[in-house]
Amino acid sequence: MAFIHKTTMTPTKLELISGWLPKQSWYAGGAGTPELVRAGGFRLDDPEGEVGIEFMIVADTTAQEPVAYLVPLSYRGEALEGVPGEALIGTSEHGVLGTRWVYDGVHDPVVMAQLRALLRGEATPQHQSESDTPDPTVTVHGTGPDGVFDIQVNRVLRPLEEGQKPPVHVVAGWTWPDGTPAQGLLASVAP
Repeated sequence: MAFIHKTTMTPTKLELISGWLPKQSWYAGGAGTPELVRAGGFRLDDPEGEVGIEFMIVADTTAQEPVAYLVPLSYRGEALEGVPGEALIGTSEHGVLGTRWVYDGVHDPVVMAQLRALLRGEATPQHQSESDTPDPTVTVHGTGPDGVFDIQVNRVLRPLEEGQKPPVHVVAGWTWPDGTPAQGLLASVAP
């Protein structure tokens, strides 16, 4: 099980994401720097205990209507080989673990393997900020196929509507900056 250290990261996760997010093709904000707040998320455990895995939901408050984004993150003790340059969100100094390479999790094979395990019912979502604590607010509907399969990760989140649910999917909640709770489709087995 992953241990959550109560320490600092410099720069912070939100600072790293704020610089990286506007460069993404799916970014829905304007030309300025986004103002991000944590809105929700969960973690998955790496069976080898080497890679930190977090599915962070952030809300950009710069627009009249806030926009929620899902940013799957991996935290590594060394650079990940064989991934495109844009996969690296940045590096940060962790108060306990030292330098961490922070990656966009959709490019990290450990993150995607654990997301597949979650969709097959073989992994348990963990609380975002508490060690060894399952997160019952994250639900998986259906069961994914054995082996490797394509996953659709929804980057720009919208509240879940009836009829929007594919057969196998992950649903989780977040909180808008005004305190209103929302729930949406985070990922699904690609058709």
